[in-house]
Amino acid sequence: MIDQQTLERWRQAPRLTSFADFFERTASGKGGAPDLAKPQPDMSLLDFDLDCAVFFDTHRYLWGPFDSHYFASIPYRLEEECRLGAAMLTFALRAWVRNASPTTVYTLGTGTGCLARTLALLGGGRIKTLACSPTAANREAFLAKRGSDHAHFFLGPFFELNGDRYASDMDLQPFNSGVDILFEDTTFQMYDRDRVKQLEFIAPRIRHGGVLVQVQKLAHPDRELYDERERQKDELFKTRYFSTSRISEKKEEILKTMTDFQVDLQTTESALRSFFRYSAMTWNSGNFYTIVSSNSRASILELISLMKRPAIVPAFCYEQLPTALIDTETRPLGSELAWRGDSMMASLEPKRQAAA
Repeated sequence: MIDQQTLERWRQAPRLTSFADFFERTASGKGGAPDLAKPQPDMSLLDFDLDCAVFFDTHRYLWGPFDSHYFASIPYRLEEECRLGAAMLTFALRAWVRNASPTTVYTLGTGTGCLARTLALLGGGRIKTLACSPTAANREAFLAKRGSDHAHFFLGPFFELNGDRYASDMDLQPFNSGVDILFEDTTFQMYDRDRVKQLEFIAPRIRHGGVLVQVQKLAHPDRELYDERERQKDELFKTRYFSTSRISEKKEEILKTMTDFQVDLQTTESALRSFFRYSAMTWNSGNFYTIVSSNSRASILELISLMKRPAIVPAFCYEQLPTALIDTETRPLGSELAWRGDSMMASLEPKRQAAA
């Protein structure tokens, strides 16, 4: 049970106060959009993988205004969404087969909930998804391209989705007993530095055998190194999509304040250790990381084994991947951490090029 003092601190956090107008404008298409080009994944970095291509082909038709802004802002985040989404889809369908009931997925703070809507649409009733955002324009974008009746949206911050809300809201009934995949996307960093309290709120929602996937922007003990990675992001990636004036505007409006609630990898790992037996880093792009955690060794190994290798150019990746962050001595993840191989589309690509 989260104490009232913590809840009040979250209610007064930048995401719901000083940042609220920025997110509303961006989500409604009134600002923040790329002014040079629309993001497109580099499929060569994904080895022209068929599963990732199918996922993106569905995903792109469900975008709302905020999605273009988001994927143009983080280097190779769109490729990571395709990689993660394809792995989550197969993981969820496998769980559906084992459990003989729909798999539940909750994407916490994911803007328009495009990932959740894509999974629900491709799942065809075998996957039920929930997305949340406190921004009304994100809900409008969600409903405009809902994609599936099995995709649900909660208008409000993550901490308002408590036990009473799940029990009383009919739309939330599929998720009342918990979720199989919980995906938190750069949201905690906008509310507080206390990762233990945030995990304490969401971890009980993860079912036995379930997984937590997080995309986080992390601080670094070496501030100069952190700033250099930020310059790399702004000058070598964002300039493909945003004019320099627009990049400067965003930096002044939101990014400087966001650093106040970022924590480093050591703090993140320590917080996760309080709730999970296993945790692994599966992606890195500058100051951004994907971390997968679970109390089930089989589940974390299965999800990671369904991921393609990271789709990112080496200059932007500073970590050896995959890397176990939290492990057990008796049954370590160790050498069993491995990416999946190519699907058929990759093997067809050289033939297509030769025929051209």
